[in-house]
Amino acid sequence: MSRLDFVSYNGAWPNLCSGTLVLRLDGKQIVFPEYCLSSGGSVSFTADWDEVVTSGSWSISEFPKGFPDALKQEAVRIVNNNVSFGCCGGCV
Repeated sequence: MSRLDFVSYNGAWPNLCSGTLVLRLDGKQIVFPEYCLSSGGSVSFTADWDEVVTSGSWSISEFPKGFPDALKQEAVRIVNNNVSFGCCGGCV
């Protein structure tokens, strides 16, 4: 059994980054700070104002107080395995 597991994330299109992330650490549910996910995707526009949207993997910009440093990369891996990649522009 892993020390860290995915529980839930309720962010939804068009601003997938605005959800609440919950992981389980050593059997206890840990709620992450609001807006803690940052998308590796982007949005831009051509000269004709056509959208150019790319999706990318997530990073976690803020962890709960006391979250073990040794598990932060594992938390990012778990999020990317369980949350659809974002585009950082769906809410534009």
